[in-house]
Amino acid sequence: MSILRDNVNGGAAELRRLIKKSVVTVPGVFNGISALLAQDAGFMALYLSGSGVAGKAGLPDLGITTLTEIAEEARKIVAVSRLPLIVDIDTGFGETLNVIRAVRTLESAGVAAVHIEDQEIPKKCGHLSGKRIVAEEEMVRKLRAAASAKRSDDFIIIARTDARAVEGLDASIERAKGYIEAGADAIFPEAMESRAEFAFFAKKVKTLLVANMTEFGKSPLLNAAELGKMGYKIVLFPLTGFRASLLSMKEAYSQLCREGTQKHMMDKLMTREEFYNIISYKEYEDEDNDFHDA
Repeated sequence: MSILRDNVNGGAAELRRLIKKSVVTVPGVFNGISALLAQDAGFMALYLSGSGVAGKAGLPDLGITTLTEIAEEARKIVAVSRLPLIVDIDTGFGETLNVIRAVRTLESAGVAAVHIEDQEIPKKCGHLSGKRIVAEEEMVRKLRAAASAKRSDDFIIIARTDARAVEGLDASIERAKGYIEAGADAIFPEAMESRAEFAFFAKKVKTLLVANMTEFGKSPLLNAAELGKMGYKIVLFPLTGFRASLLSMKEAYSQLCREGTQKHMMDKLMTREEFYNIISYKEYEDEDNDFHDA
């Protein structure tokens, strides 16, 4: 395979195809190399969370990252991975015109789907207390704008509702139904608090559903297969890889600072050969040689 010419991202059409087959387990990635690691592990789709982009920059997840930052990271991931990418666009970076620009920018970048939430700005992580949500009419306007902006019918607009923690489960269900009417292709109910709540929501809202299995939050950590049986077709694990990498780096830096050498942690480091295999170093080199040998 020619890495530069043939490693084409599957995009929205591929994500639609996967969803029709079975529940899709989607790990969070935060840059190109994490995307390649997830792809190498066997995943079929990827997720870029706003918290991951903010965290990578050393910032809190309070909606202070910009469309430019999100789009730049998304482009880098799509450029090296063939897997369809779902992107968190927070509250849409503003009002309806901002939402339209965000959808057009991300779709042009090769992203397969985006999700937009109904929180007020500044938003919070969906599993923290003190969230505030906008009026349903405001979110409906944003979703209508998002649906009008997409160029391909395959591109997926996901409406995330944070109403469960603010107005209750029944309110989140009613909002979801209104969001579907406004043009959302899928619904993402955030911060469900029990297995029973996930099941009840799926019973009442008949559309493509997204479940969030983030760690240390309000939701129980359910298996993707179990959620699939309830009716959820996309199961996100937004920060599992990011958190694992942070702990590994923290431990490595502490030991390196303490000992002044890495020789006692070599068994915990990825080898040069393994890293080169992941980034297809030899294939790039061979491709270059093909032109020099011609």
